[in-house]
Amino acid sequence: MTNRKKVFSAMRPTGALHLGHYFGALQNWVKMQDDMDCVFGVADWHALTTNYADPEDIKENTRQLIIDWLSIGLDSNKAVFMIQSQNLAHAELYLLLGMVTPIAWLERTPSYKEMRAQLTDKNLDNYGFLGYPVLMTADIIIYDSDYVPVGIDQVPHVELSREIVRHFHALYKTEVFVEPQPILTDVPKLPGLDGRKMSKSYGNSIALGESADSIEQKLKRMVTDTNRIRKTDTGNPDVCPVFDWHKVFSTQDERAEVCAGCRGAQIGCIDCKKILIKHVESLVAPIRERRKRFEVEVKDAREYIKTSQLRANEMAEQVVERVRQAIKI
Repeated sequence: MTNRKKVFSAMRPTGALHLGHYFGALQNWVKMQDDMDCVFGVADWHALTTNYADPEDIKENTRQLIIDWLSIGLDSNKAVFMIQSQNLAHAELYLLLGMVTPIAWLERTPSYKEMRAQLTDKNLDNYGFLGYPVLMTADIIIYDSDYVPVGIDQVPHVELSREIVRHFHALYKTEVFVEPQPILTDVPKLPGLDGRKMSKSYGNSIALGESADSIEQKLKRMVTDTNRIRKTDTGNPDVCPVFDWHKVFSTQDERAEVCAGCRGAQIGCIDCKKILIKHVESLVAPIRERRKRFEVEVKDAREYIKTSQLRANEMAEQVVERVRQAIKI
């Protein structure tokens, strides 16, 4: 028996992971796997909620996702790795929770409205998109998760999961699930290379396996303070996306040097970026090398995590059996 707290988190297999994923989640996952009982999931069904009409190569993306996890230090001997579609208990619990979840709760989800407004090129009038918070809830509570690591913007998702749990307990007069709590992660502000949110779809990211030449070229072209056109112009680090990266990568002395040099027009933007290039390459280089090894080792993601997947399936089945008893099926 272990008294360690249980954690669940997952990612959609929608392409190569980048530095935004690393600082937003993965770095924290690596720390958690040593102190908590963690389940990390590949949410391949979730990838279909918005890409059902034109799905990417989900199987290969899943393989690449697992390779990225291993390359940054996640270990399937320390944490449980699972692929959502390989555990049908998720689908059963999703269906059963869908029976008791009011539609109005789903329609008020902030991300539901936001994504409908943003993804105007896609038809999102599908039940899967509306009901994805129910599937997300099933993913979390099927492992008796105490905590779900999220950024502040994702707290409403976990709160909806908590509401569904409380509603289920009130209906069936029994406590079947652990009520999950959000555990806030300190996500550094790391904008994309163009100043927007970092995203593969925007083409403004640096992948975890990026080559040294590509890192250098991308960072040299990175957007800076638009009011600083020439080296002799004074700049404002407070409005420069490059300085946001310095806050994450550079030392305190380097940040002070860059800040003073920019405001006083003593250094140019390329000089400023050279410091950043050094630090980014220092982080990515060992990840890139480990990726080469895991590219060879991980021929089939499902086979590679088979033992871990079986552990996840056994854990989930125990919870679903409690649900069946509660609803008398």
